[in-house]
Formats: sequence, structure tokens, C-alpha cells
Amino acid sequence: MSSNEVAGNPYDETGLDRIKALVEKTTGGKIVRLEQQARWRPAWFADVEMDGTILPLHLRGNRVGDVAIFPDLKREADIIDVLHRGGVPVPRIHGYCADPPCIIMDSLPGTRDVHAATTSDDQRREIGRALMNGLAVMHQLPLDSFAAIGIEIPDTPEEIALVGLRAYMPLYQRTKSKPEPLLEFVIRWLERNYPGHRTRASFVQFDCGQFLVEDGRMTGFYDFEFGLVSDPHVDLATLAMRDSVEPMGRPLPELFRYYEEATGEPVDHDIVQYYIALFSTLGTMQFAGTVGKPAPGDPHAVYLSWDMSLRKCILLALSKLLHAPFPDHDAVPITPSAGKSGTAIAALDDTIRQVRGAAPIDTHTLEQALELAEWIERDDRCGDELRARDHADISAYLKVDFADIDDAVLALERHVQQAPAEEELALFTLLARLERRRQAVFEPVKLGIHSRNVIPIETR
Repeated sequence: MSSNEVAGNPYDETGLDRIKALVEKTTGGKIVRLEQQARWRPAWFADVEMDGTILPLHLRGNRVGDVAIFPDLKREADIIDVLHRGGVPVPRIHGYCADPPCIIMDSLPGTRDVHAATTSDDQRREIGRALMNGLAVMHQLPLDSFAAIGIEIPDTPEEIALVGLRAYMPLYQRTKSKPEPLLEFVIRWLERNYPGHRTRASFVQFDCGQFLVEDGRMTGFYDFEFGLVSDPHVDLATLAMRDSVEPMGRPLPELFRYYEEATGEPVDHDIVQYYIALFSTLGTMQFAGTVGKPAPGDPHAVYLSWDMSLRKCILLALSKLLHAPFPDHDAVPITPSAGKSGTAIAALDDTIRQVRGAAPIDTHTLEQALELAEWIERDDRCGDELRARDHADISAYLKVDFADIDDAVLALERHVQQAPAEEELALFTLLARLERRRQAVFEPVKLGIHSRNVIPIETR
């Protein structure tokens, strides 16, 4: 079975044939090259020959699995079209395939690696200005054009701040597969502490910082899957978060000054921290269900890595907002034991390494399998002690001797859901200690690299 023949996958060979046929019908050309992008969602690069010239296209499929906040991919195509007509540097939309869902659009040239595509700080400064100028143009577009394609336009400060949370909540509640005391705590804190003085709404990318660079210049923005209308500072927050894993090329304070120059408005840095806490919470909510109970076909390694790094972002942002110290790891670190399944894990690792994939996407999947095997080996050697310490800490806090860790975590979630605001600092201290302990155990493995790279975000 090839990578396109996973059971239940709409992007099998038959589905891909329908996409290719629509591409050729829409453009009037002929596909002369088609290459699947080696990543966690179905996407392809296509070269279409038209009257002797080549039109490079990107074919963007929908997420596979039950993690989509806005399942209708046509929504993203419509958003990109509005942005393109509004002068924002984004791909041109050529068409849309409904079955299977696929956006047919220009393929922007370049790389996301700013340093690889530049030779000087002057070039990186110009890219930074282009990035923030483009963001300012996006934030100043009239909202009626987005309302016309069905995008919700929030009105009150509460709606503007929490529109993202309201959008993510149905998926979280429907797919949640285990107790989530940290998420339940942060959701309630965000609802109690939204910025009531922020009254201007803009269209925001909502997962900002995604752009391509070639030959020392920015070629355009990409990925508007989560785009909606909210506080424009949401984009500053998500751009700042992405900087830790995909550097923007210039220091954040400099970029924020460029944004102030482009908009003529000062950046409220405390509000940026609020939205860092909000967005990292929403990202964790989005994948909580499949991380707790893996769904067939999902990119399990990717979601596990994102889950840990986003939880670290939550802790860092809340420690600033609550004026609470960011907790260190345990004074006495967990020492890996011999484990119970070392022989079986070693055999699994060796078996995976014997598989030879024929295409880049297969190699990508094999790499993720090896990363998961390494994670399992780490849990085998450290997991019992990790859970024992968590069990003891929760039992001590709630003053109940729970039978096992599962009962303890469930009781902690129920306590969080009814705890008064006066208890938030004590609860945050406990929840942060539990999460930091998990990070100490799993950050050393390959899937922990993003979490290791997450550091406090300074925007001024």
C-alpha cells in the first residue's frame, strides 16, 4: 500500500486523478511534473505547461483526521482570494476541487529559512519590513469583504478577544479523550481576563509568521487555514511564538517597531502576552483528543511534539501574566531505569530501520516512526517514576490519597473547573510543576526539540 492508499484516505490515486483533471481543465495546460510535498498533510507541487511556458502551482489538500477547526477547505481558498484582491502578498487562486478538497493556487517561490535565502543583515531588515508592512495591509482591509464570504465579525471586546476560543471549543469538547487540568485551568483564566479595552477587530492570519523568502526578498504569505477576525495583536503573538522554531530573521523588538511604523499605532506588549497564552492553549486544545487517543492516519509524532512545545508556551506566557516564577525542573531529576520493554523496543527500532521507502513522503513517515520508538523507550525507562511523582503531588495538593494517577488527574481537573479565582496562583504552581516534570523527561528525545527551543518571548 503506497502513501496515497491509506484506508479511508480521500487523496488516493483516484482522488488525485480528479484533482489533476481539474487542474488541467482550469488552466488549459498539461501537468508535466507532480511531486508530493513531504509533510504531514496532503499537498503537491505541480508544473503545468501552457503554450510553451511553465506555470508552477501548489495543490493544497485538507487535513486528514478529526483536528480541523474549520473543516471546509473552500473557506481558506475564499480567504486567500480576498487577500489577493486586497493587495496582500499571497498566492493567486486558480480553482478549487471539492472532491477531494484541494486548493489550486500559485506556488510561491522560496524557502521559509530566512538565513538560507539572505546574505546580509540589510536584506533581513528589508524582509522584516516587508513582513510587517504586509501584515499591516492585511489588518487594515475592510471587514465587509470577509463577511461576504461567511467569516464571523465579532463586535464586543469579549467577542473580539475570545472568537478563537469559541471557534476551537466545539472540537475540543467533542474529541477530548482524557482529563486536561492544565487546559481547563487556562481556558477559565483567559475567559476571566480578556482585554476589555481592545475594541478594534481586523482580519488576522491567526497562525502568523508563515512566509517565504527567495534571493533576499519576501515572496509572500502562506497558510490561512485558521484565519478569522479578531484583535490584530493575535498575529503579533503567533508570529512571536513561531520565531522560536522558524526564526523571522530579525529580533522581535525590531519587527514590532516596523509594525508600529506601518500602522501608526503602538504595540501593547502585555496584550501580546495574553494572546500568546490564548493561541498556545488553542493549539493544544486542537490536538488534545488525538494525542490522548491516537486516531488512525494522523501524523502522531508531529502532534505529540507540538503538544509538548505548546504547553511550554502556555507556562511561559502565564508565568509573565500571573507574575509567577517559571518553575525549574525537579531538584532531584528522574534517573532512567532499565525499563520493562527494552528488548521489544530495540527490536521495533531495528525493524523500522530495515524498511526502505521509495518516495520522500515514505522516508518522512519512517523518520516519525523512529522518533515515536525513541519516545516509547524514554517512557519505558522514566514513565513509572514520572507518574508516581505526579500522583504524590496531586494527592498532597488535594489532600486525598488517590488509588492511582488516573484518578488523581481526573480529580484535579474537576477541582480546577470549580476552583475560585483566588486559588489560581497556587493551582498554576502545581500544574506548571507537573508539566515541567514531563518536559524534563521527554525534551532530550528528538520529538522534544521544539519544546527545547521554546524560550521566554521578549517583544521589547
